[in-house]
Amino acid sequence: MKTNRQHTIGVFDSGFGGLTILKEIIQLAPTYNYIYLGDNARTPYGSRSFETVYEYTLQAVKKLFDLGCSLIIIACNTASAKALRTIQQNDLPHIDSTMRVLGVIRPCSENAQHFTKNNNLGIFATKGTVLSQSYEIEIHKFSPNITVTSHACPMWVPLIENDEAHSKGADYFVQKEINALLSKNPNIDSILLGCTHYPILEKKIRKFLPSHIQIINQGKIVAQSFIHYLKQHPEIEQTLIKQQKRTFYTTENATIFNAMGSAFFGEHIEALHIKL
Repeated sequence: MKTNRQHTIGVFDSGFGGLTILKEIIQLAPTYNYIYLGDNARTPYGSRSFETVYEYTLQAVKKLFDLGCSLIIIACNTASAKALRTIQQNDLPHIDSTMRVLGVIRPCSENAQHFTKNNNLGIFATKGTVLSQSYEIEIHKFSPNITVTSHACPMWVPLIENDEAHSKGADYFVQKEINALLSKNPNIDSILLGCTHYPILEKKIRKFLPSHIQIINQGKIVAQSFIHYLKQHPEIEQTLIKQQKRTFYTTENATIFNAMGSAFFGEHIEALHIKL
């Protein structure tokens, strides 16, 4: 990592969900400067092809590099599943080998053995993440004995994005997907919310989920893993600006983003419009 320049931490998501990750990271590491980029104009990514998600994600990563970020967290499960590895292996060596791009799937996979007592783990995720089988592949690298049962929830992100997460109408779709997942594997004792949007539905999920099943919110896991990463890489940590500055960008209308984004982030935010 170059030492003659100072850099910012970038956080990217297809929409609002990554704000739940950023919120947890800031709680553990408030001194750093952060730039958040939400590609709200093209969300959701969950139903898009691998090629499209890769193209969109690479555009966002390059934009964050241009904005002064040297360390980027792809706080989107779909983008982490469909684009991260290709960007790490094929693009970064040509863009700048000193830059780093991290995802959200590996931290959760490394800790999977701590989630389940009977080795039966359920995962709620987008269609794209489920089809990629990224969680199954990564979890089995660390915990081959765990049975991973993934289930796509195609209506959950639209419900959340349209501010219907707390409506009675959302009950049907939440209960439907819970029943569908447990019908695949009734022995599940823990469920990972494998989409950064889903914590918004956590109370409603808990309402319909059997009480013995634990809900795993990935935000805290990713945040703790990120702090560990910085400790393990002091040559990177030393280049990061520590002015507690937070900047938010969206590819959508900034006024619309501010209203919904503040709900995800837990405090008022003022975003700027940006083009990719």
